[in-house]
Amino acid sequence: MEVLLVVIALAVGVGAGIPLGIKLKEKKDAEKLGSVEIQIQRLLEKAQKEAEQLKQEAKLQAREEALRYKEEVEREFEERKRKLGEEENRLREQENRLLEQESRLAERESHLERRSQQLDRREEDLSRKEARLREKEESLRRKEEEYQELIEAQKKELEKIAHLTVEEAREIVLKKAEEEAKEEAARILMRVETETREEANRRAREILALAISRCATDFVTEKAVSVVPLPSEDMKGRIIGREGRNIRALEAATGVDLIIDDTPEVVVLSGFNPLRREVARIALERLVSDGRIHPARIEEVVRKVEEELDATIKEVGERAAFDVGVYGLAPELLRLLGKLKYRTSYSQNVLQHSIEVAYLCGVMAGELGLDVKKAKRAGLLHDIGKAVDQEMEGPHALIGAELAKKYGEDEEIVNAIAAHHEDVPPESILAILVQAADAVSGARPGARRELLESYIKRLENLERVATSFAGVQKAYAIQAGREIRVIVDSHKISDEEAVLLSRDIAKKIEKELTYPGLIKVTVIRETRAVEYAK
Repeated sequence: MEVLLVVIALAVGVGAGIPLGIKLKEKKDAEKLGSVEIQIQRLLEKAQKEAEQLKQEAKLQAREEALRYKEEVEREFEERKRKLGEEENRLREQENRLLEQESRLAERESHLERRSQQLDRREEDLSRKEARLREKEESLRRKEEEYQELIEAQKKELEKIAHLTVEEAREIVLKKAEEEAKEEAARILMRVETETREEANRRAREILALAISRCATDFVTEKAVSVVPLPSEDMKGRIIGREGRNIRALEAATGVDLIIDDTPEVVVLSGFNPLRREVARIALERLVSDGRIHPARIEEVVRKVEEELDATIKEVGERAAFDVGVYGLAPELLRLLGKLKYRTSYSQNVLQHSIEVAYLCGVMAGELGLDVKKAKRAGLLHDIGKAVDQEMEGPHALIGAELAKKYGEDEEIVNAIAAHHEDVPPESILAILVQAADAVSGARPGARRELLESYIKRLENLERVATSFAGVQKAYAIQAGREIRVIVDSHKISDEEAVLLSRDIAKKIEKELTYPGLIKVTVIRETRAVEYAK
């Protein structure tokens, strides 16, 4: 249509603008006009076809939209219908539950009604019973008064017959009951102690036997003197020097005494301090091998030996700690530990004793489920105070605890060191382990030596303590003082009292005597029946 209008407009415009005189071109223009009309007609037909097609497509699209909307409406209707059905079912179930609750409430109401009736009947029964009980109570009160009167009369009659008051009779009965209670308590105590002691001894024997079997260390007997062999007798004169200058210089430099007597080719070094004695021994051996012996040379050699021995001491301490498996010790503690190699206690080398105690503590701690490393550390350091106890005042246990605390050791280890001779109370199981391991190491056969006089005196003191108790006839110290047998008078001491006596003797021994290890107290009570046939 637009094309047709444009063509018409053009035609009109052209027609208006053409002069009337130009008529030659009319025919040609008419032909062109016819051709344009044909094209316009074709365009109109095409436009009609396209419009018809668009109309059909619009109808189809509208129909599809209508169908889709219809389906959505139907789905929404079905969904609402389903929800209404579910709501109806829920309301029906709720109604059923309400009906059930109503029936249960009705049943409960009837049950409560029956219960109320039962309670009313029971209340009536209780009222009747209460009345009967009041009557019985009154009757019992009257009877009790009668019994009291009878008891008073019997008491007066018994006092007349026995010539005893009630208080005196009560005292006799209570005393008898107290004696029986003591005997019963002693029997129970004896049974419990026996069972506990057997179990504890069995477990202790297992742990100690295991610890000792796993700890096998060598001990060398140390003395207060050292012997230096000489190549010849002439060397004695050179050691003495002109007017004794050499021997005095050597004694002054080392702090030990040189004994030169008739013993062939031997010089004896005597000194209480083992470190000084060792310095003197090494220095004298070097001087003898070198041959140059004069005061200046003596001082030079002694000074050099002291330096070398100091390095050796530190190395010995480090090796001991490494062998035991103790790490992280302060350098000063390692040096003090090395000095223990030259210290003895009852002829037992203190360093070897400390190593053995460390092993024993580790084994026992492992058996008891404790910290093995800490136990070994405490055992190794327990006698560290002996390295300086000649220079400081006080017990070596407290000195060692101060040193351990000074160089950063744990509080539990410090207490174990201080308490291993009971100078302070033990505060942990570790302190008890160190005590036990120290006693085992020092008390085992061959570990220490003891002078005969002190040994006999210790046995006499042990027997004296035992015989100081009433009822003891004889006491015998046996097994080198490890056990004491106490024989008591059977007429003065009962079986139960024998148990208490053994405990009292053990406590007095612990309080008054000093001894290594443990002492077993055995109280023997014997009853003999003797009759003569005539």
